Amino acid sequence: MHILHTRAELHSALQSKPRPVLVPTMGNLHAGHLALVARARELGSTVIASVFVNRLQFGPGEDFERYPRTLQRDAEQLRSAGCDLLFAPDEAQMYPSPQTFHVRPDPLLAGELEGASRPGHFEGVTTVVLKLLQLVQPGVAVFGKKDYQQLLLIRAMVEQFALPVHIEGVETVREADGLAMSSRNGYLDASQRAQAPQLHHALRELAQRVRAGCRADELRDAETAAEQRLRSLGWQPDYTSVRRRRDLQRPQPEDLARGDQLVVLGAARLGGTRLLDNLEI
Repeated sequence: MHILHTRAELHSALQSKPRPVLVPTMGNLHAGHLALVARARELGSTVIASVFVNRLQFGPGEDFERYPRTLQRDAEQLRSAGCDLLFAPDEAQMYPSPQTFHVRPDPLLAGELEGASRPGHFEGVTTVVLKLLQLVQPGVAVFGKKDYQQLLLIRAMVEQFALPVHIEGVETVREADGLAMSSRNGYLDASQRAQAPQLHHALRELAQRVRAGCRADELRDAETAAEQRLRSLGWQPDYTSVRRRRDLQRPQPEDLARGDQLVVLGAARLGGTRLLDNLEI
């Protein structure tokens, strides 16, 4: 595996490897990321992963400075997983001049859930992803479904800008107790780690209520009950919500009557760590 740190090195390496499969990451890799690499291996002959902690998607008071930078370990994992190229630029390479042009995501899709909890987050995400797609020119880019809203936004951006790339979504990888794998799980102490699967359990119970025939007028109460359950266990929930998969809007009575094509999403803080999860129904 070749490690590339500059745009010039990236351009040179890709001359003989057109249309690779891209796996964008912020590093501090775990088995969930390696599942993306494994899927990328199935989709193309050349796999390139990127590791870049993108300042633009962190808000004031968030964990940009303390986000783990583990490039050497990341490179070892990617090499073992069969990655061909690793693009690991610094900020001077990604943003050689101030990034005054930004992608402005559709507020109908980006303004709720994560967008409401983290203003400006998705603008930073879509801007850096657009830039990576431009630099790498992949045929396919692979993202995890754990960041469900992000995946939908990137797909919508690619469609609306007519970018010649397919966005592949990969199922969330979980620990044995149901906790969705995340780079931020490493922030949890032993007591918090034991409590962390409760977010998954709360979403699963909410999904079961919907499958059992929850009516539209009962849905808000069911969502509130899921949040109250988390609060009783010491969490600070930002949201638990049932939405339509296709556009993340609230389901209409006919959507609930069919009982499919829905997704349950949740985000909550456990101590100082914010965890995110979802379940498709």
